[in-house]
Amino acid sequence: MFLTGFADEAGRDWKSQLEATLELGWDHIDLRLVGNAFFALIPEADFERISQDLEEHRIIANCYGSGIANGETPVLLEASYEKALKELLAAIPRMKKLHIPMIRGMSFQRAKETPDSPEVRQFVFDRVNRLVDICADNGIVYAHENCYNYGGMSHEHTLRLLENIRHKEAFTLIFDTGNPPGALDRRGELPYKRQSAWEFYRQVRDFVSYVHIKDGTAFVKPDGTVNTPDYCFPGDGEGDVRAIVLDLLRRGYDGGFCMEPHLIFPPKPEVPEKERQEILARRYRTYIRYGKRFEELLESCREQLKDGKREGI
Repeated sequence: MFLTGFADEAGRDWKSQLEATLELGWDHIDLRLVGNAFFALIPEADFERISQDLEEHRIIANCYGSGIANGETPVLLEASYEKALKELLAAIPRMKKLHIPMIRGMSFQRAKETPDSPEVRQFVFDRVNRLVDICADNGIVYAHENCYNYGGMSHEHTLRLLENIRHKEAFTLIFDTGNPPGALDRRGELPYKRQSAWEFYRQVRDFVSYVHIKDGTAFVKPDGTVNTPDYCFPGDGEGDVRAIVLDLLRRGYDGGFCMEPHLIFPPKPEVPEKERQEILARRYRTYIRYGKRFEELLESCREQLKDGKREGI
């Protein structure tokens, strides 16, 4: 078992990401954004510098958190697939050089009018399969996250997607504890209810091999949509983080827990320089605090399980 994180939430610049990982004492990192670009698309010189730093400090890049088929990638457009394909093909040689085994991908933006029509399903299943086929050919695993995409509309949509994947050995699930509170369970008829993190996790846990730690609270607005979650430290929100971590430990989970705080976002360009520097410093400190808070939660869960065994529970 290991702890890691999207260190771009400590800072978009590589120096901050490396320093945050070292300060936490972790030997794993999840690569996502460097500057304003996804890792697969940064200049070659920047990639070489990152490669050297990871080797020098003996840090393992476990997963590339790509933008492939994410919730901002419209469904039913061939251009969306071409964009995803371009990023995947750019990522593969870099992943191989760094021995990154897994790429975070998704299943395209939810269709607004007909989110689960036969046409949407055919597009999603076909295009995701093409991406997974390429991963299989290159010894890489496509890790699907329950985000705001087709597969994230409910646990049934995730399982339906999984059922339709050809190369199941090259496909796995990432479960993000903080996504369900801000998402509707898009099954049945309107009005939809909010997703339950625990229920979603419980239904897909047999296929989960990686976990994103995020937490927050949200509510369904009068118009039937969900507000953007108020993100918080792990265990303080509605992501059922503690219950899920306890269950994973009971089940012998030995994978990674990847921090994704979403607490302080980068300053906008128009923010004055002094305020900008203050925000950047808070982002860094908050990421460190977040990692330490999860370490405490994890240790508390371990102690709870030990106490339960001693008491014969």
